[in-house]
Amino acid sequence: MSTLHESPGQAAWRRLTSHRSTVIAMLFLVFLVLLCGCGPWLSPYTEASQDLKLGASAPSWSHWLGTDSLGRDLFTRLLYGGRMSLLVGMVATLVAMVIGVGYGLLSGLSHPRVDSAMMRFVDILYAFPFMTFVILLTVVFGRELWLLFAAIGAVEWLTMARVVRSQVLALKNQEFITAARAYGASFGQILFRHLLPNVAGSIVIYASLTVPGVMLLEATLSFLGLGVQPPFASWGVLIGEGAAGIQSYPWLLLGPALFFCSTLLALNTLGDALRDAFDPKSVSE
Repeated sequence: MSTLHESPGQAAWRRLTSHRSTVIAMLFLVFLVLLCGCGPWLSPYTEASQDLKLGASAPSWSHWLGTDSLGRDLFTRLLYGGRMSLLVGMVATLVAMVIGVGYGLLSGLSHPRVDSAMMRFVDILYAFPFMTFVILLTVVFGRELWLLFAAIGAVEWLTMARVVRSQVLALKNQEFITAARAYGASFGQILFRHLLPNVAGSIVIYASLTVPGVMLLEATLSFLGLGVQPPFASWGVLIGEGAAGIQSYPWLLLGPALFFCSTLLALNTLGDALRDAFDPKSVSE
């Protein structure tokens, strides 16, 4: 039941925390961020520490998840890889939000002909094969880390732009927009003072669902050798290394896969909960 004088934000937070699975997902993500952020400082090993005599060894008290073929502690590498995977997910999603939200707002509020031209440009980019785009960037600029952010951000903003544009088209003929125009509000004021706050819920929802998609895309690219490059590691890189030696050293795949799948599950759970929390139709009196 909603309380009297409850603000929309308070109501959304109440709905968000009303499900145990959502609370567990949020706590897990907070714990994961703290673990990946602070864990490597507490580990007795570094990402590059090698013990060639030890080689690939099974989990033990000294190495909780075992070691790889170069004698590197897998748990420590998982923490460093988590930093990279989470960084790629957050930064690429932020890039997609900035470009997609701005593009969608402009397209939705512009003249119909301008809007149509802008959307045709989006359709053209959608038709361009993503893998071809990444390979071209790699050939021209080399395998630089910033290319990964650029490549993923250059694709993910397309859907964000469409989502925001559809919301703007539904709102721009509403009475409060007509009133703002009648009072002489400028194009920018209508965009940022009236439309953006009203589509913020949809932006948050889609952004929360974009992060796991971006992380999965990065893992796929790294698995194929087109993403994060040595000496850096990500969960995708570790999964690729584990898959190569799964018959002889199954623990090399089990740990990274478990971390990665658990994170994607928590992010998707949180994204679904945010969608329900910000949806006015989900309010039950």
